[in-house]
Amino acid sequence: MKQIISTEDAPRAIGPYSQAVRAGNFVFLSGQIPIDPATGNFVEGGVAEQTEQVLKNISAVLAASGTSLENVVKTTVFLADMNDFAAMNEVYGRFFKENPPARATVQAARLPRDARVEIEAIAELPGTPSS
Repeated sequence: MKQIISTEDAPRAIGPYSQAVRAGNFVFLSGQIPIDPATGNFVEGGVAEQTEQVLKNISAVLAASGTSLENVVKTTVFLADMNDFAAMNEVYGRFFKENPPARATVQAARLPRDARVEIEAIAELPGTPSS
């Protein structure tokens, strides 16, 4: 059985999808872009600032799901320009200091609202047999 996860602490879905879905012992997060949930606008700055906001949004959805960044097992990072990889990676590393999740990073032709970065994640719920 799946459970839909939603929080006001992250941007609302801008289409027919959920911020996250809990299924079994895992939470599957939709891609987050750098929208500040307080204003509904993109954060100012480049890919580093955008990556930080994206990861804050992911943290908020994870908290609403009953888990945290520590329990993320896989992410997919979508970049508008692979030349932004180093700047994104530096910020990403600050959020995942120890035991980072598996990750794929790809360049996308275009991201929603012309974001520079979008990240989706899969996390395990704490207290499950393998956590």
